[in-house]
Amino acid sequence: MGPVSLIALLIAAIVFSAGGILVGKILVKGSRNPQKGQAYECGIPTVSSPWQQFNVGYYLFALLFLIFDVELVFLYPWAVVVKQMGMPALFEIMVFIFILFMGFLYAHKKGALKWT
Repeated sequence: MGPVSLIALLIAAIVFSAGGILVGKILVKGSRNPQKGQAYECGIPTVSSPWQQFNVGYYLFALLFLIFDVELVFLYPWAVVVKQMGMPALFEIMVFIFILFMGFLYAHKKGALKWT
């Protein structure tokens, strides 16, 4: 895959994206009304401003999920080559999991995993 293929792919992506937007602008009749600008969730009309501050616990929970999700991304390549690498790979992954487990214990101790 040389530079010509990359340029062709880039041009195709731009053409398809711009073409889709252009077809949508030409064929779809749009209407403006105040209801379209309102936030919508679960069919329940909004009663206050949609720009509200959320509890920081939701963000902490999401960050913890990302940390342990990224852990799995690193475990997969390790599992593929563990037989070739031998004991050093096993020791390294044990250290990696230990560090993540200590982070999990710290988050649990601080109450970051409580859903209230």
